[in-house]
Amino acid sequence: MAVPTHPLTPEHLPFFVTGPGQTDMMLVHVGIFIVGAVLLVGVFYLHLHSLPDRLAHRANSTQLQFVGILTLLALFTHNNLYWVAALLLVAVQFPDFVTPLNSIARSLEKATGRPSESADTAERADHV
Repeated sequence: MAVPTHPLTPEHLPFFVTGPGQTDMMLVHVGIFIVGAVLLVGVFYLHLHSLPDRLAHRANSTQLQFVGILTLLALFTHNNLYWVAALLLVAVQFPDFVTPLNSIARSLEKATGRPSESADTAERADHV
């Protein structure tokens, strides 16, 4: 049975006009689209935000820690200057001073016959 319409209703109505008691499908589709768009924008933002961290994994661990701290500060304070500083810090390769110094220290320990600290801690762990 056809639902009677008001006499002033035009003969052709757009597809998104629903009758009384029917589900508004355009509202449902727009709602799904908005939720999906917000999720995609959020994923894109977080992916872009993690760019300095992903680039810093090829650097040394100290530089990775500094970049991680700067990106977390940028995320929680919404201050883009920290993110730019982290990106610049990743772009600059700092020389590794610690490895040669550790090598010199191990060589001096061997030359003088003193036991190294790592051997002392290994002996202490064996006795416990």
